[in-house]
Amino acid sequence: MVFFKLFANCIAVKGANRSLIVDLQKNSSHLIPNDMYEVLTKSDKIEISQLYAEYGEDNYNTIKDYFENLEELEIGFFCSENELNLFPELNLEFHYPFLIGNSILEGIDEIRVYEELIPQLEKLGCEYVEIILYQEIENNLLQSILDLFQISSIKHIGLIIKYDVTKDEKFLKKLTSTCLRLSKIILHSSVDEKLLEFKSFNLTYISYVKKELKSFNFCGVVDQGYFSTKMLHFTESQNHNTCLNRKISIDKDGNIKNCPSMKEIFGNIKEVSLEEVLNQTNFKRYWSISKNQIEVCKDCEFRHICTDCRAYTENPEDQYSKPLKCGYNPYTNVWEEWSTNPLKEKAIAFYEMSDLIKR
Repeated sequence: MVFFKLFANCIAVKGANRSLIVDLQKNSSHLIPNDMYEVLTKSDKIEISQLYAEYGEDNYNTIKDYFENLEELEIGFFCSENELNLFPELNLEFHYPFLIGNSILEGIDEIRVYEELIPQLEKLGCEYVEIILYQEIENNLLQSILDLFQISSIKHIGLIIKYDVTKDEKFLKKLTSTCLRLSKIILHSSVDEKLLEFKSFNLTYISYVKKELKSFNFCGVVDQGYFSTKMLHFTESQNHNTCLNRKISIDKDGNIKNCPSMKEIFGNIKEVSLEEVLNQTNFKRYWSISKNQIEVCKDCEFRHICTDCRAYTENPEDQYSKPLKCGYNPYTNVWEEWSTNPLKEKAIAFYEMSDLIKR
């Protein structure tokens, strides 16, 4: 008796109109028809010859070709009944040892504030810090801020800063050679758009973009370029929000939020510690909103590799509404420009994003 089984690291996700197999080992994904998804849910329980008989002679070649293609891609394999129990299913429980995984520091350019925040973020186990500055910053001050992270336990730093003529490749090489924690640098308000060769900058992703950033409303875009097929992201997505779970942000005034784009403030660093804010039940209320609960998203084949946004939704009064800046329709499998969709006009006006609309 012969069966067909997906490798444990290859998980099939069913959408409204088609399905996706996510390979968590090779960090890749493969689209399949929903009919094939149904076949795969049975193929390790029903012997292949019986499976062919169940779906009829007309579907024999199609199913056979899919099995052979999946085997060639090392997504699945043929096995005997005795071998089935040797390959248990992957445990998709999300385990993360720290209270905070990432933080956003918005508009902060004072050394003393970083001196206060870094130890607090370390205590919470924060691994990634993103620094966003809308105004120009002197190179020496930027270097001094990054130097504060040198002996910290924070592993990765992302920079989104305003371009000026001193932010040339020579300076960036110095910056990336002295701060090895830098994982990305985005320079907004640039005179042109370009992507630097990351191998020349200690594997730091560096991009110049023309768009001028004045607030955090640029965030929240759902795009295939942001999809993640990594194990941690996929398991987190099962029961948590992949954007807000274990995230904390602090703005230039010291206000503590879930995200810079969200209005609710949970305290100020001048009055409370970050740890005290985490103990507020309300602060974590978005952490467990998964894609399986969000309208439209719950029917999307990409839901477990996708980003999310609860700050900007199609219905601002519904925390389970689809992300405003998503242009994908899982019922037609078509991607469209989100900002020109007439059904989103009210939400765009509500969030005062008219300047983001592509004309």
